[in-house]
Amino acid sequence: MNIPKSSFPRIVIVGGGFGGVALAKELSGKEVQVVLLDKNNYHTFQPLLYQVSTGGLEPDSIAYPIRKILQDYPNFYFRMAELQQVLRDSKQVVTNIGKLSYDYLVIAMGSETNFFGNVEIEMNGMAMKSIPQSLNLRSMILENFEQALLTDNLHERDALMNFVIVGGGPTGVELAGALAEIKKGILPKDYPDLDTRRVQINLVQSGDRILKAMSEKASKKAEDFLESLGVQIWKNTRVTGYDGKKVTTKTDLVFEAATLVWAAGVKGVSVKGLDAGDLLVPGNRIKVNDFNQVIGDPYIYAIGDIACMQREGTPQGHPMMAQPAIQQGRHLGKNLVRLFEDREMLPFEYKDKGSMATVGRNKAVVDLKKYKFQGVFAWFVWMFVHLFFLIGFRNRMVVFINWVYNYIRFDREARLIIRPYQRDYSKFNEPRIPKGTEPNG
Repeated sequence: MNIPKSSFPRIVIVGGGFGGVALAKELSGKEVQVVLLDKNNYHTFQPLLYQVSTGGLEPDSIAYPIRKILQDYPNFYFRMAELQQVLRDSKQVVTNIGKLSYDYLVIAMGSETNFFGNVEIEMNGMAMKSIPQSLNLRSMILENFEQALLTDNLHERDALMNFVIVGGGPTGVELAGALAEIKKGILPKDYPDLDTRRVQINLVQSGDRILKAMSEKASKKAEDFLESLGVQIWKNTRVTGYDGKKVTTKTDLVFEAATLVWAAGVKGVSVKGLDAGDLLVPGNRIKVNDFNQVIGDPYIYAIGDIACMQREGTPQGHPMMAQPAIQQGRHLGKNLVRLFEDREMLPFEYKDKGSMATVGRNKAVVDLKKYKFQGVFAWFVWMFVHLFFLIGFRNRMVVFINWVYNYIRFDREARLIIRPYQRDYSKFNEPRIPKGTEPNG
């Protein structure tokens, strides 16, 4: 990889997400050599992916070049590479561009969509965990409306305008709200020769309430907001299959829909060499101790979504969100410096800063430690927080201007089919649906 030798310890970070970038920044100016590997050359602000999918933002407004983030940091190197294996005995990583030795390795690869083994849904449904996936979804949504104009079959037209979102977490709720606003404010103007009143937006949740990680008050208010926008919410309903046309559930409920968006769960990215059964917990997350060290290996650490720090208060690990990843990245940076200075490392303590979700224009719910509020003020708080955590002044300005413009004009101008979307079935050699699959919402 043409990384120069150094007398400083080499720390290899795999993953340029919230945790990896926070760690690299924390190590800036320290007597270490940092090598960051990522399959993309940009950092993605994932909380706003749904706005790319629905035409509210262009992808470059929520992405930022990794090299630019850390270009002024000494002893920093970036390589665009995809991790293939970790060789623990020789302290090396194997990537698609070659091998690299490490003194300390940090796995910060985040999470991916968890289809819970349901190959049929994975084949025919849409995920929304990356910018390419969000662009695919945007194209598919718009293509469906274009196709609906061309058919005389009312049943087919309704299916093309029927959207099923599986999973009532923040991603599903925010996407449902955005689609509802498109139905109300944009589709009648873009498609005057189409009866857009027949557009259906269905949010399917396997549990008894949406936003189950938030307070009951926030959950109820979000449900009220969605229903006021015309979203149909189906609780205690588990989706079991989707063949590209028909969504089946464990009940008699069936949806005829051309689009199913799977937002029902995530799992840690699989890492060969760190995939032994005793290292993993359900959800494919790697077990770590209080210092984010991988159990049984003092030279490998894991942070963010892929790490599971099991404690009495958090038996399932910390939430798979941005804040734990950022805090773990910063804390690990400080701990590594303490380690090199022969000082005792400090255990990680997560500071829960609250959670929030937006449902649409002037509609949001916010749960802070001491305060819980909903409505217009919560919506402004949601916007401020997301702008604050975006990387780069340009990105903040572009997103802010887009939001102001969309608010005043009730418009989403990024509704462009840049590249037509066609499902890729090549990765599925023998499609099958495992029995006993139980996805959750």
